[in-house]
Amino acid sequence: MRIAVLGAGAWGSALAISLSARHQIRLWTKDPNHAIEMDKHRINRSFLPGYALPESLQITAVLDEALDEADLALIVVPIVGLRETLRTIVASKIKVPVIWGCKGFESESSKLPHQVVEEEYSDILPYCGVLSGPSFAEEVAQGLPAALTLASKDIDFATKIAAELHSSRLRIYTSQDVIGVETGGAIKNVITIAAGISDGIGFGHNARAALITRGLMEITRLGLGLGGSMKTFMGLAGVGDLILTSTGDLSRNRQVGLMLAEGKSLHDILNELGHVAEGVHTARSVLQLGNRLHIEMPITQAVCNILHEGVPARDAVEVLLNREQKTEIY
Repeated sequence: MRIAVLGAGAWGSALAISLSARHQIRLWTKDPNHAIEMDKHRINRSFLPGYALPESLQITAVLDEALDEADLALIVVPIVGLRETLRTIVASKIKVPVIWGCKGFESESSKLPHQVVEEEYSDILPYCGVLSGPSFAEEVAQGLPAALTLASKDIDFATKIAAELHSSRLRIYTSQDVIGVETGGAIKNVITIAAGISDGIGFGHNARAALITRGLMEITRLGLGLGGSMKTFMGLAGVGDLILTSTGDLSRNRQVGLMLAEGKSLHDILNELGHVAEGVHTARSVLQLGNRLHIEMPITQAVCNILHEGVPARDAVEVLLNREQKTEIY
């Protein structure tokens, strides 16, 4: 296949590296200087240092060039850039099926990615879908095994694209539960920040296991409320992604939590990371949706209090630990 990978961050670059072994890949960045640097040095120094970009991989800052004769566009930009990217595709007048790999809710509208796609790029429906699951960019770029879920309302489209992208090192499973896959990928980032805080305070493995489990309940409650399927939250895009990001030190959201526990300001943390940590921007949208649907989300509330209300991490955790005893139901 001829695939345009739109977005040259860590995840976009990792997918471009992985897929280059079997497909014709064009990697697009909207920054011309970034494109020139990557093409010259054959490495993404800004977002994925240490992993060579294959010589067969074409790099461009011209969207029309990336999309020219493409069979598929794989959009791998932060959720904040999804709408703008879609509008740029529409303006190019090149119609191409799209798969997106961004996770989160659009901050201003609290909409999931598929809702943004439906608003901005309805001409391509139903030939679109979401790719998500437990996957660190560095490991995918390294060629280590990973498994992802490709969800589309059109199962025939999902099956066809999954068969093209699937390999022994990047296994692709299919689903029709777009809402569930997107919801799992979004809310797990918020729970991961909480897990990082717990570990940073020094609460230990028992507390982390409890937090991940209760966090999965929050993901499931809100996901079901939005129309997702229980099976999805028990799979790769649900518990799988949650476990990986909540326990792996390659997770940016986990790093945010660890540094919050140290007492660092959010401003300093984000400057130090230098990369997008989606959970920071997603937390408020998740809480607003939970409140709108009358769904209790105490871990998300605690994270929001720490991130946006200035509550010290230890104080917010103590409030969480001293909540009224509950029966374990989701």
